[in-house]
Amino acid sequence: MWSPAPLRPSVLISIACREEPILWRRNRDTVLTVRGDIIDNVQAPDVTNEVLPKLKPIKDALPYGYRIETGGSIEESVKGNSSLVAVFPVMAIVTLSLLMIQLQSFSRLALVFATAPLGLIGATGALLISNRPFGFVALLGLIALAGMIMRNTVILVDQIERDIAAGHGRYRAIVDATVRRARPVALTALAAILGMIPLATNIFWGPMAITIMGGLFVATVLTLLVVPALYALWFRVREHEGAPAIPAAGESGEFHGRLEPLGVAAE
Repeated sequence: MWSPAPLRPSVLISIACREEPILWRRNRDTVLTVRGDIIDNVQAPDVTNEVLPKLKPIKDALPYGYRIETGGSIEESVKGNSSLVAVFPVMAIVTLSLLMIQLQSFSRLALVFATAPLGLIGATGALLISNRPFGFVALLGLIALAGMIMRNTVILVDQIERDIAAGHGRYRAIVDATVRRARPVALTALAAILGMIPLATNIFWGPMAITIMGGLFVATVLTLLVVPALYALWFRVREHEGAPAIPAAGESGEFHGRLEPLGVAAE
């Protein structure tokens, strides 16, 4: 405030004494918060990772009782991850229960669950190529990606079991089921990938979209290649294995005669 007449020192002291200081506290500790804005197309975790190494000399020189903590989006991401960890056991139990109801076999359940990590290859590569951080939203995308991969595996394994139940040889059932289910699985994955394109450029949801797109693209190819091979290895299926024996039916509708092995189905 400007005045043409000089103020007396007593007045200045009186004005300074009237202003009450505000001490901000957090968790009962006196805190000084430093905030900053970032430019467009830059994410807060990237800025934090660049600033933290420069703050290390200051942190090391702080006296006892003083510390520097990181807040903002990094802190919120840690809180979000903690909330996911709290409900993860319940989520895993529900997922296993639903898969068990669908597959009705511990061996097939283990086979389906073993394919969930196939998306890590594509998700990691996509995040590195796009230079996106692996934060809370990317973790959400990775969880959703695991569900998509297991869904495709369940579809393929169920088709194999149906063909075996229909009398096909196990090796032929694996080949035929993979060929028949390749197009539906690929088209479903393509639809999901194309649906994530609008979110790929978003600052907040971009990492999740990139994770799903890259992981699902690679995982779909691996599902059609790895799952049949893993099924054959898991259940010890041989290439020249024949179809199960089927008894011959008489005129009265009863089955008579000796069981003879049939040739490989569909050949």
